[in-house]
Amino acid sequence: MQKTVFLDRDGVINIEKDYLYKIDDFEFVDGVMDACKYLQKQGFQLVVITNQSGIGRGYYTKEDFDILTNWMVKEFASYGIEISGVYLCPHGPNDGCDCRKPLTGMVDQACSDLRIDLESSWLIGDKGSDIECAINANIPNTIQVKTGHSFDESKSKAKYIMKNLKEIQKVIK
Repeated sequence: MQKTVFLDRDGVINIEKDYLYKIDDFEFVDGVMDACKYLQKQGFQLVVITNQSGIGRGYYTKEDFDILTNWMVKEFASYGIEISGVYLCPHGPNDGCDCRKPLTGMVDQACSDLRIDLESSWLIGDKGSDIECAINANIPNTIQVKTGHSFDESKSKAKYIMKNLKEIQKVIK
């Protein structure tokens, strides 16, 4: 069984932009490569879970998402970082799927595909729905970062709130 860090994409890995699907518009959040290298050195596998309702809304296609994702994974690889899996929910908020965070479909699929030890795993997100997903999936360790959507810290259910991924070394050891 492998300890895992589940990472939301928009607002955690890349700068939040509405319905991002073009490589030219993608900007990594400062420090994400160093943070992911650190996590990997700590023995974590890295898995991306991302709601992509822009597909369901018709703003871009699954193929557009795949092109961007393949590029992103190669960028990580160029820094010696392996992304073990990328899972997406292509549905809109009212589509009634079981994969859109805060539901656990993407985590469940990752657990089916990869040997994941949820008890030793973490989820890092920028929205309450990310943290709710972790709670619903029984992922005990959560970090909500301030690099994406703004949120009321007093209402966050995250175990830790951090300015950005650079600070994770304070709690993930």
